[in-house]
Amino acid sequence: MTIPMLFTPLQLRDVTFANRITVAPMCQYSAVDGFANDWHLVHLGALAKGGFAAVMTEAAAVQETGRITHGDIGLWSDAHAEALRPIIDFIRANGALAGIQLAHAGRKAAMQRPWRGNGPLGEADHALGDDPWAVMAPSAVPVTEGWLMPREMTPADIARLAEDFASAARRADALGCEFVEIHSGHGYLLQSFLSPLSNKRSDAYGGDRRGRSRALLEVAEAVRGAWPEGKPLFVRISSVDGFEGGWEIGDSVELAKDLKALGVDVIDCSSGGNQGASKVSAGAPLPAGYQLPYAQAIRQGAGIATQGVGLILDGPQAEAALQAGQADLIAIGRQALFDPFWPRHQAYDMGVNAFADWPEQYGWWLNRRERSIQAIREQG
Repeated sequence: MTIPMLFTPLQLRDVTFANRITVAPMCQYSAVDGFANDWHLVHLGALAKGGFAAVMTEAAAVQETGRITHGDIGLWSDAHAEALRPIIDFIRANGALAGIQLAHAGRKAAMQRPWRGNGPLGEADHALGDDPWAVMAPSAVPVTEGWLMPREMTPADIARLAEDFASAARRADALGCEFVEIHSGHGYLLQSFLSPLSNKRSDAYGGDRRGRSRALLEVAEAVRGAWPEGKPLFVRISSVDGFEGGWEIGDSVELAKDLKALGVDVIDCSSGGNQGASKVSAGAPLPAGYQLPYAQAIRQGAGIATQGVGLILDGPQAEAALQAGQADLIAIGRQALFDPFWPRHQAYDMGVNAFADWPEQYGWWLNRRERSIQAIREQG
């Protein structure tokens, strides 16, 4: 039979992705003082057994004040890296590539965990032990009314940021990660530099698109210099702001060209988030695969590999996106929470490798059960 493209390998530099399905970074808000723990091991470990080619951690802050919430993991010290080591080891031992998303929340730091309000930390959070800290951004512009007022970053702050991203990348390499992703989406620090809605600077880091891109490009250059040549580098972006006068898809195409020139291999194409709930993700129910057109426009316009994400619900839908040239990789997020074995179940439904590549502890039994399952279906 012809193997669906979804289950064919993809080579990026010296790293081979066994199929085209990855785990999107999903914050769990369950760390303590930035340290990953057993929750993260079980959560990511289950996904590693699920047949994904690659498992990416949630956003790992490169500075302590760069966490979104008190529950975020960090990679700003060697001790934080060591807390991640058993998780990375387990992911790799179970057949998936391991990646870490490197991030700084910027003006969206010091937030409540989603189930505690998903807004800025305030007096009500003090009783829970979650006090706010000072936040910074390209300009002294809060996310929206009632949010913390950020301090405008200095050029020295921006230089330090690039150094800290590079240091975190070195720690990820020492852990054995095969890829890392720079988070420049969803209104977090690097994306807030990109958007004219949040970047009001008049120096070299503001003004036109190129100026507003400078901070991200400097971070990408620093990370690429610290990251092994043979390992791929991803960058997640908000392809559009979704607000009038904001960042547009044409900006993303030009940015992708600049990032490609610096050695970035994949653009991970999300959207929105610059000013709280974006029009891109609010209002009427979203259609399946609603962000795939962004990935296609960037892939075609910049000549760079893209990762598609956003309400991709089943294998045939993902296969159609790949066949149409919309993306090179498909990232599964919340659907993976619903079904941690999503790739294996989709392969089964699409007639690929029934149980041959499942973990032996599962596949041995399921393969022997299959004849009875098929007989029951034929009788029904």
